[in-house]
Amino acid sequence: MHDNLALRMRPRNIHDVIGQEHLVGPGKIIRRMVEANRLASMILFGPPGIGKTSIASAIAGTSQFAFRTFNATTDSKKRLQEIAEEAKFSGGLVLLLDEIHRLDKPKQDFLLPLLENGNIIMIGATTENPFFSVTPAIRSRVQIFELEPLSNEDIKTALQRALADKERGFEVAVDLDDDALDFIATATNGDLRSAYNSLDLAVLSTKPDQKEVRHITLEVIKNSLQRSYITMDKDGDGHYDVLSALQKSIRGSDVNASLHYAARLIEAGDLPSLARRLTVIAYEDIGLANPEAQIHTVTALEAAQKIGFPEARILIANVVIDLALSPKSNSAYVAMDAALADLRKNGNLPIPRHLRDGHYSGSKALGNAQDYKYPHAYPEKWVKQQYLPDKIKSASYFTANDTGKYERALGANKERIDQLSE
Repeated sequence: MHDNLALRMRPRNIHDVIGQEHLVGPGKIIRRMVEANRLASMILFGPPGIGKTSIASAIAGTSQFAFRTFNATTDSKKRLQEIAEEAKFSGGLVLLLDEIHRLDKPKQDFLLPLLENGNIIMIGATTENPFFSVTPAIRSRVQIFELEPLSNEDIKTALQRALADKERGFEVAVDLDDDALDFIATATNGDLRSAYNSLDLAVLSTKPDQKEVRHITLEVIKNSLQRSYITMDKDGDGHYDVLSALQKSIRGSDVNASLHYAARLIEAGDLPSLARRLTVIAYEDIGLANPEAQIHTVTALEAAQKIGFPEARILIANVVIDLALSPKSNSAYVAMDAALADLRKNGNLPIPRHLRDGHYSGSKALGNAQDYKYPHAYPEKWVKQQYLPDKIKSASYFTANDTGKYERALGANKERIDQLSE
């Protein structure tokens, strides 16, 4: 049985890679590494079918290194040992380590020295965000690059290239209608592997006409694809655009759009990403305008993750509607970012002595502990004293928004304290 079209069309060198111009285009980082023959281990992350394996294969082909693959979930440590021995005797090889976020500790421990000595150029591939899913020990030894979903034009270019390639494309004559090409490019949502597979199936299942040409119409492609791939990336953290659209729709109080994007994530079965993003939205965009919404969100999402789909969609619907139609405030988020910006600008400034811990001996703070005024000893549970370091003692980060009685009350209390402090 012949390899499928996706395997046959895998890039042989860096110039064959479709898309990812920000990494492999002229003058870009991976292209420069390959052309200078200064390869470094890396992790490529992004949705399925957008070129992680293709870039690894292209790097190996351009550099003339042997190319091996290893799946962190299904392959054994023994296979990794065999690859290491091959790399030792061959002078190095490129290893595509698929699903690197699932690499267990024994395999990690074996791999780390190989990355250090350079015998293996590892290219890790994952749909998860490696800054959260890959261990720090590996992250510190590699470069991390995010791949972007392929555009419709990228998909069309790849399919047209396959049709024109008599060596690796099809052994039979194929006539693909323009509307069928447009449909594949749109329906597979940037997943080139799915596009190749759909075209391959359509060609193999279509009888030739009298001229021995296989005519692929829109109806044939729809029948071959069966279902749109727009929401089918269910195994990773790859719905970046959908997650972004969900948050912006809730932030903009468009409940219909919010439900639409949530439905796409539900259809994909991506409950973890949905739960994480909705929790962030509750605190970032709703914030102090409606603290109860945060309690409802966390409680509902914990329950949703326990019961799973399909019933979890009911709980998510409640959360999405509540957040979308809730009053919004980003005052807490903005205040923290302002405090962080000040910290990064000024560094760790000296803490006022009367606030320092006076429980350890030999400290200059010990002699000043009595200068601290205990607010609970005063009628208003507040007393005037300096809390911020001298250099930023007048800094003010939080400004309440007029979103409702809760945040208004916080703002009024801050104004009262500010006036007393003058």
